[in-house]
Amino acid sequence: MMHDYLPITRADMNIRGWKQCDFVYVTGDAYVDHPSFGHAIISRLLEAHGYKVGIIAQPDWKDPSSISVLGEPRLGFLVSGGNMDSMVNHYSVSKKKRQQDSYTPGGVMGKRPDYATTVYCNLIRSVYKKAPVIIGGIEASLRRLAHYDYWSDRLKHSILIDSQADLISYGMGEKSIVEIADALNSGIDIRDITFVEGTVYKTDSLESVYDALVLPSYDSMKKDKLEYAKSYYIQYGNTDPFIGKRLVEPYKDNLYVVQNPPAKPLSTEEMDQVYSLPYMRNYHPSYEELGGVPAIREIKFSLISNRGCFGACSFCALTFHQGRIIQARSHDSLIEEAKWLTNEPDFKGYIHDVGGPTADFRYPACEKQIGKGACPNKQCLFPEPCKNLRADHSDYIELLRKLRNLPRVKKVFIRSGIRFDYVLADPGKKFLKELCEYHVSGQLKVAPEHVADNVLSKMGKPRNDVYRKFVKEYNDMNGRLGLKQYLVPYLMSSHPGSGLKEAIELAEYLRDLGYMPEQVQDFYPTPSTISTCMYYTGYDPRTMEPVYVPTNPHEKAMQRALIQYRNPKNYELVEEALTKAGRTDLIGFDKKCLIRPKSGFKPGFPQGKTGKDNGNGKRTESPGGQKDRKKKTIRNVHKKSTKK
Repeated sequence: MMHDYLPITRADMNIRGWKQCDFVYVTGDAYVDHPSFGHAIISRLLEAHGYKVGIIAQPDWKDPSSISVLGEPRLGFLVSGGNMDSMVNHYSVSKKKRQQDSYTPGGVMGKRPDYATTVYCNLIRSVYKKAPVIIGGIEASLRRLAHYDYWSDRLKHSILIDSQADLISYGMGEKSIVEIADALNSGIDIRDITFVEGTVYKTDSLESVYDALVLPSYDSMKKDKLEYAKSYYIQYGNTDPFIGKRLVEPYKDNLYVVQNPPAKPLSTEEMDQVYSLPYMRNYHPSYEELGGVPAIREIKFSLISNRGCFGACSFCALTFHQGRIIQARSHDSLIEEAKWLTNEPDFKGYIHDVGGPTADFRYPACEKQIGKGACPNKQCLFPEPCKNLRADHSDYIELLRKLRNLPRVKKVFIRSGIRFDYVLADPGKKFLKELCEYHVSGQLKVAPEHVADNVLSKMGKPRNDVYRKFVKEYNDMNGRLGLKQYLVPYLMSSHPGSGLKEAIELAEYLRDLGYMPEQVQDFYPTPSTISTCMYYTGYDPRTMEPVYVPTNPHEKAMQRALIQYRNPKNYELVEEALTKAGRTDLIGFDKKCLIRPKSGFKPGFPQGKTGKDNGNGKRTESPGGQKDRKKKTIRNVHKKSTKK
């Protein structure tokens, strides 16, 4: 087997002696042959099973000839929008066009269409009427059944209908794609491949569909949002590969979309095999003159050690895509890859990350999950850690020690995020010391998301007192180690359940910390999350109780401004929010106030702490004051919270 990039042209096929590809993979990303990219994993896995795979990356969707550069494949087309949903890739939460696409050569925007998977499939259908089309990747996976689409603000069909594709391989896809390929290769018609776990198909009859739960019809959900909330939670309760049921979603004219149960998780041995495939571990050399592909910089010297997440935050789609059962690579597999990284010419001694969706998850949450699956209506960490939870960092600690002791490795960082409630639940308490002493680069980013407990409950996050406890233990540990390292919290505005009252509570918390975050994430309603269901329906699907949802753009702007109340550009919005909420007590000169009255307001001033009195009751900025405050911002984060 030739160790090279997979063919992207007919000339590449000729070098390999191919007259026809078995599969042509069409992707919305540039071709990056690295295991952090879904198209690389799936194509290399098929190659390992003896199939010939060619790549068409970012075809011109306005030109039908762009889809035929490799000819018609023998078995079918594989289509993915890319590593991100194309709409998230293109637009911010305010629906403004982004300036850069990190998955495109040179970071250039506009090289893929909106709703890329659907557009590519329709392009294929315009040229090859009968070729089998299998879609996958996160865009197809999270749109596999009827879903709320934030960008068009409506309930959309299963992507299987709008794309004209034959089959969806949802989730990570390694097991299902090989089974699909083998079925096609044996001569089974694509319309008869209805038996593969981890797939979704269309049918005009339910005669052969057994043991299925019938969801509300598309028409009924479109008429009644509560019906959609009910349907969504049935789907959510059937995302487990061991106990998940087959689901049927009815449409018009005897059309049904059938979701088979999820594929089983990969074993450690299977994970190791996937990551040992002969990747080139870089972008295709044809992109070099265009400036390369920016996304490679973030992952080139990082290690993917696990997948899946039992944290199950409401705003995260991982439960629908990777599932809640942790799958992890072996130490030997990760050390072998790390050794390869250290021999790269541009390796500087730093492994940037060892993790996954949640870095410190290395085991399934409990022994039961290994053979019987995750509990359908119960979370492992929320609202309290389950009594059966296996909170144990010993394997992760051992792995990190092995990696940092490798020759040429100066430092091993953890950047993909940890669950602070899981750290606290570990009775051994050894990981926090290990983390602070060896794996923090001065600042540790954590995600409390909010401080109001009623908002946190909607988010599926632990209570604020849990985070405060972690802050204290983190600061105490750094104190014992003689280190000056700080926490940088990720915060989210406008999540369902958050009104101006809760946004002000968060602003007051930040005031007491003496910290204003440089970046704030507005809640982004992406397909197939509990939070998005709340946003669209106004109901929490877990309880079917009404939930307040901030949807007005102006209110959302006020909530965001409150988190950054010190920014002079936000003054008008903050004043309006405080007035509207009846909290004008926070407008004044007292140290507890967020802003000054307009008569005493001078842009750039934090509340009454810097500058000198100029004789008329106002303060003037001392030279360099703004720059000094920026330097002090991170240093002061969380110091005050431990004194409360």
